[in-house]
Amino acid sequence: MLQILPPRPPLPTRLRTQLESFLVLRRNFLELWGQPAYELEVLPGRFLGREQLMINAPDAIRHVLVGNADNYQRNPATRRVLQPVLGGGLFLAEGEAWRHQRRTIAPALSPRSMPVLAHHVVAASAAKEAELATLTHRPLELLPHLQHLALAIAGQSMFSLEMSGFAAELRRLLMSYGLRYAQPGILDLLLPENVPSLVDRGRAAFRVEWLAFLDRLIAVRSAYPPPGDRPRDLFDMLAAARDPETGAGFDHAQLRDEVSTMILAGHETTAVTLFWSLYLAALYPEQQERLAAEAAGAGLGADEAAGDLTRLPAIRAHVDEALRLYPPAFLIVRQAQAADSIMGHPVSAGTTITISPWVLHRHHKRWHAPDAFDPDRFMPGATPPERYAYMPFGAGPRICVGAQFALTEAVLVMARLLRAFRITHAGSGAVVPRAMVTTQPDRPVRFVLAPR
Repeated sequence: MLQILPPRPPLPTRLRTQLESFLVLRRNFLELWGQPAYELEVLPGRFLGREQLMINAPDAIRHVLVGNADNYQRNPATRRVLQPVLGGGLFLAEGEAWRHQRRTIAPALSPRSMPVLAHHVVAASAAKEAELATLTHRPLELLPHLQHLALAIAGQSMFSLEMSGFAAELRRLLMSYGLRYAQPGILDLLLPENVPSLVDRGRAAFRVEWLAFLDRLIAVRSAYPPPGDRPRDLFDMLAAARDPETGAGFDHAQLRDEVSTMILAGHETTAVTLFWSLYLAALYPEQQERLAAEAAGAGLGADEAAGDLTRLPAIRAHVDEALRLYPPAFLIVRQAQAADSIMGHPVSAGTTITISPWVLHRHHKRWHAPDAFDPDRFMPGATPPERYAYMPFGAGPRICVGAQFALTEAVLVMARLLRAFRITHAGSGAVVPRAMVTTQPDRPVRFVLAPR
């Protein structure tokens, strides 16, 4: 599409000092990398006295995430920041604990579960669509509505619960954590993992409050009568899940950590995916009309939603391109446990390995016109992207177990909203992405919705 380029943060014009880099990291991680990161395949360096290696080559990424994955584990700073909200759930688990969780959870999010989950997506979308219909022809911030919708979908698909009684507290807790504890500080990077900082004490206090909230949520859901012959939602699936190798299920603490992981991964990342997808649709009106026409030809009812997915290739391609340009998870960090070699570069134990989907998806060796918006890259018949060059949900054994559900949700919500509304920007100025746990807009963004 030969139109304006979608916005991105400016590239640095010179090498930064270590202090400048740390300040940029705190402000907006996406401003950290200069032009060489988007052109080279391996970038060695040092940060705060420690060896770093950024990799953009698919073979090198495969080696770290698949071929020698046990040698590359999450780094201590990642665990410090995320453990208070995710506990020992699938995202942070390592080794045999991770393998047990993955084997147990995977069937609940397999393709055969999509009809049940798609039904919940459409039901929640219809309610939000009716609410937005009362707010047309006036500027409104769309991201909070998308966050509430994604939370409603999470509540319905995970618990068969209306989340209105829990939404305010959940958003308060997550906003509080995001603002106070989610950005890594200098002590997170320097202190040994077993030495807590003052911030870690705040995180620990937050975890007490967070677990109490999850216990109340699970208690309400557990009071439901047992399901019939088919599970109603993900909670039924997880509660009944058994490791196919050991026969072990989840105890209460494990189930709570998996629920926490799915709430966070399943609603915040999906909300920003929908935001950027709709932002791009408003930025390119001709594309929006193309998508609206496609959506008009699909039923999009709760009972037919799963079958509609195959009739929405342009909307799926649009979402895929939004995920390329604005991946919610912008950085993957691993730490080498033992010495290794990557593409001829020696790796010593303790070296930090970084893989940035943000950089990788805009890399000049991986993509034609990498900063341009071109959803035709992902249309049926197009040459698929190189493996390990496009990874909005990670890659290898630790690829996001809910990736199929997230895509199902994004495509169906996009189709419902674009069939119902013409969406335009209210105001001027580019919206710059900012890395804050996920890839967020740098300021509140207002849109105008008009009924079709």
